[in-house]
Amino acid sequence: MCFYNQKRFVCGDFSWTSFAHQCNYEYRTGETCGMKLVNKTENVKTLCRICEKIEIKYRRRSAECERVQRWRRDGGTLVASIEKSQDMIRLLDQEIMKLQKDREDKSRAL
Repeated sequence: MCFYNQKRFVCGDFSWTSFAHQCNYEYRTGETCGMKLVNKTENVKTLCRICEKIEIKYRRRSAECERVQRWRRDGGTLVASIEKSQDMIRLLDQEIMKLQKDREDKSRAL
């Protein structure tokens, strides 16, 4: 039950930051008991690392979708390029799902 400072992000996620002070249960110098309690919470106006990655993937996916729509509208003669972009969209969808699962797993681990 040692005390740590905490950073809370806009998305609701948090991360542990610096060690604040030691509890009375651990008597050895420099050792902590292993249980973390919140000493002070700092609210940050940014997204966590995983949510930032998800946002980046969504922007890339949106750009690819717009590119495919533009190519189809212009005549669709770039079939190979359209197929590559659709493959990229599928890949981005998989990466987004994996990142969302990682975020859910991290929040459930508490």
